[in-house]
Amino acid sequence: MNELQTQFNIEKISNSRLKSVDFENLRFGKEFSDHMLIANYSDEEWHPAKIMPYQNLSFSPAACVFHYGQAIFEGLKAHKSKDGRILLFRPEKNFARFNQSAERMCMAKIPESYFIDGIKELVRLDKDWVPEGEGQSLYIRPFLVADDEFLGVKPSSRYKFMVITSPTSNYYTGAVSVKIENTYSRAAQGGIGAAKAAANYAASLYPAQLAKKEGYDQLIWTDAKDHRFIEESGTMNLMMIRNGTLITPALSGTILPGITRDSILHLARHWGMKVEERSIEVNELIEGLKSGSIDEAFGVGTAATIAPIKTIGFNESNYHLSDFNTWEFANKAKTYLESVKRGDIADEFAWTVEV
Repeated sequence: MNELQTQFNIEKISNSRLKSVDFENLRFGKEFSDHMLIANYSDEEWHPAKIMPYQNLSFSPAACVFHYGQAIFEGLKAHKSKDGRILLFRPEKNFARFNQSAERMCMAKIPESYFIDGIKELVRLDKDWVPEGEGQSLYIRPFLVADDEFLGVKPSSRYKFMVITSPTSNYYTGAVSVKIENTYSRAAQGGIGAAKAAANYAASLYPAQLAKKEGYDQLIWTDAKDHRFIEESGTMNLMMIRNGTLITPALSGTILPGITRDSILHLARHWGMKVEERSIEVNELIEGLKSGSIDEAFGVGTAATIAPIKTIGFNESNYHLSDFNTWEFANKAKTYLESVKRGDIADEFAWTVEV
């Protein structure tokens, strides 16, 4: 993979759409900033990247992304500090995971200069789109699609790397209700569950829709073999506090290695808390809910940071957790992470990168 100079051809928009956005009523992923980044791969090399006005693109009907599903993406955020700095949270982890996903999906890997420096340049150009309100941020979506023009089952030889950004508010506004899924599967051993591939999310839509009709916000996925073990929750990794121990499913090849997950595990160990990354049986979770030994259960991810779970459904029964406002660890961890991301406290682990 060739390393390229960090130089971007920039075409600025003639009329910004910024004034048309209601920043007091932002919704997740509904508004998009003025500019986007795009780079093309062909002839076994990446060509110069360009930052241009946000716009629709033209694809051949035979582009293999439409037929064979080579598509991956990432998600990270930019926050504005009280003194006006714009901070990214651990973007190097997103870059590493992006290329791991690309390798698994047999796609061209991205040079670091395009991913990290490209995001910095794009966010710097659209700095006025970074909101300052409580729970608000600029969501950043890098993605890679195959656009070779052919019909045939083989890897593409052409790819488009793009980055778009979106001023947004919290993904979830409160505690969520989830259902343990024991019919459908998100991923199987040997599959693409550990890649941030579009196909994983497509596979989740139908069972998630069924769960929403039953009144749940999301699913807790279980293993594909016999639905015995807990995996992850919808768009998030799953964690719980049981008898003072932070427990989360071990990464097994079917679970996305979340950056927020990694950060929270690091914090818990740093704070002297006992941490277990291991297999969690569904029966263990249900027994803990029945006995009251599970004090906290929550999803963790970039979009939500920490989403407390208020209800877990299983086999026609619902199990309720205590008022999440009283939870010690989840609230402490969320406050800490949000404070670091916004530059309100010292960044003792060097997790933030200034744009």
